[in-house]
Amino acid sequence: MLSSIMAATLSMGVVAILSALLLVWASRRFAVQEDPRVELLANLLPQANCGACGFSGCSGFARAAVEGKAPADGCKAGGPAVAARVAELLGVSVPSVKRQVAHVFCNGTHALAKRTGEYRGLADCRAAELVSGGGKACTYGCLGLGTCVAACPFGALTLGSEGLPIVDKEKCTGCGLCVQVCPRGIIKLVDYDQRTFVNCVSPAPGKLVRQVCQGGCIACNICERTCEYDAIHVIDNLAVVNAELCTACGKCAAKCPTHVIEWQVQEGREPAAAAAAS
Repeated sequence: MLSSIMAATLSMGVVAILSALLLVWASRRFAVQEDPRVELLANLLPQANCGACGFSGCSGFARAAVEGKAPADGCKAGGPAVAARVAELLGVSVPSVKRQVAHVFCNGTHALAKRTGEYRGLADCRAAELVSGGGKACTYGCLGLGTCVAACPFGALTLGSEGLPIVDKEKCTGCGLCVQVCPRGIIKLVDYDQRTFVNCVSPAPGKLVRQVCQGGCIACNICERTCEYDAIHVIDNLAVVNAELCTACGKCAAKCPTHVIEWQVQEGREPAAAAAAS
């Protein structure tokens, strides 16, 4: 009986040793050697793991870039500086990348936007949109529940006291995560240097816009007539700025009767806007 137990134990030991040796051989025989550039590239990235590049975090993007499955400028969080370093490491041409940041195209504050009721439910814009539209009369306006704020991994968005998200351009990386979660398409990526915006996305006629929001675009064409550079036109009841032609003089913003045009002040631009307002 004892000899049988010893024999079985010995047999199991031999099998275990042979299995271990087989596993060691297989791991060496079929090992996939990872390109050392993957680790180097991963170390160049901001380690935000935001997923805006379309891959599973920074390591996933690094592997894809080395394998030629992702462009050198694919790291949205890193911006032009990281894109240049990635391109250098991969030995490809440095892509020409303009820095982009998020912008909230809505002027419907608590004071200006009419409400149809009080929303009581999950504090998420997507949920409110599905249930009742969040109680805001304008079906194109910001719901103001802060879903975009929660989605930003860089702390670049805060919810203002007037019910609209505020973007900190210096913190924003242009990753686009806030754009993805906004159910009404109000947040868009724009060039960092852009200074003139029409903060409304409603294609409704001016009369209908006035019924739901005092701060929306009413398609009055005053901005179009004011602009000396042909940089703004009313298309489908909505003023649209051509950033390529806009000089950010501020005249259209000064003349806009609903103040829906936002002009971000630059040095040397104040006199032009002041002249337009006079």
